[in-house]
Amino acid sequence: MPDYVYSRTIGPEAAPDKVTTITVDFEKGDAVAINGEKLSPATLLAKLNALGKENGIGRLDLVENRFVGMKSRGMYETPGGTILLVAHRSIESITLDRGAAHLKDELMPKYAELIYNGFWFSPEREMLQALIDKSQEAVTGRVTLKLYKGNVIVIGRESPYSLYDQDLVTFEEGAVAYDHRDAAGFIRLNALRLRTLGARKKKYGI
Repeated sequence: MPDYVYSRTIGPEAAPDKVTTITVDFEKGDAVAINGEKLSPATLLAKLNALGKENGIGRLDLVENRFVGMKSRGMYETPGGTILLVAHRSIESITLDRGAAHLKDELMPKYAELIYNGFWFSPEREMLQALIDKSQEAVTGRVTLKLYKGNVIVIGRESPYSLYDQDLVTFEEGAVAYDHRDAAGFIRLNALRLRTLGARKKKYGI
């Protein structure tokens, strides 16, 4: 299909043969600045749309399930949204606790379904919103991205509330380094149910 049919993107093959590097700043989960420039939500998304279009980002061929039961195929163009999603997930990766991140990921399909089906003003959407807002309290920082021929590539992330600690995860010895001897007891304890099941299978064959 020719590119002139589309209004918000160009094909990746038509994008320039050079990388565009940008930064996106977040405060409590909301994108607030591009390349250090504070912008309103509408202006920020418009700028990301322009950057995404220039780099062939955000064209999607999607088959979806309609509320009434049929399947529908659509060609979507979301250049700004595509960049924003990658950036937001990246800053969450260093600021959200594992349990909180997993729970949020489990709930997001339900949240999206409610909005897609027109239930923005429903009490269940508002309940989920309160949980999501709570999860974003520490999602503050800056993400650096490369935009290139349809790709959004994370090359850096930083936050004053980052949970990443290089001294903790290093394999080298250190005052605060993870003690690998702790893993032996954890593995034995975590595998207790599997050993119990194995003993039963060996004895009874089930």
